[in-house]
Amino acid sequence: MMTEDMGVGLGWDDEISKEGPDFILLPAGDYDFEVTSFERGRFDGSDKMSACNKAMLNIKIETAEGIAVIQHNLFLHQKTEGFLSEFFTSIGQKKKGQPLKMNWNSVVGAKGRCKVGIRNWTSKDGNPMQSNEIKKFYEPKETEAVQTTFTPGSF
Repeated sequence: MMTEDMGVGLGWDDEISKEGPDFILLPAGDYDFEVTSFERGRFDGSDKMSACNKAMLNIKIETAEGIAVIQHNLFLHQKTEGFLSEFFTSIGQKKKGQPLKMNWNSVVGAKGRCKVGIRNWTSKDGNPMQSNEIKKFYEPKETEAVQTTFTPGSF
């Protein structure tokens, strides 16, 4: 799916001027987010979980320091069903205690609140690296849930 956050491609002879990547490492904490893109993918499986479909999301978080985008995968598997429920509850699609047929068509543009952490890892060339990861999606407050499900002009 294409969104305006994906930018535009450059031609071979175009002029460039940006100085380095637009990467912001957020401090661990709670943030409002918006889903800016969604792709369907496949997880090949591991020692802990069998192969399954996965949703690859780009989650945008706006802060005073700038905009951070976190890539987040949701695995469509029985073992991770609780995480799926947490995500869909956060964006106002699922009500706690009620089953939900996941509506992936309404994920892009959805907003919610999440807990962001910092993941430490080692690059292929052995350098220590850090990136943000989403640890938890929060249930919206009652007033937020009403606002996220209301669409002006639709009846």
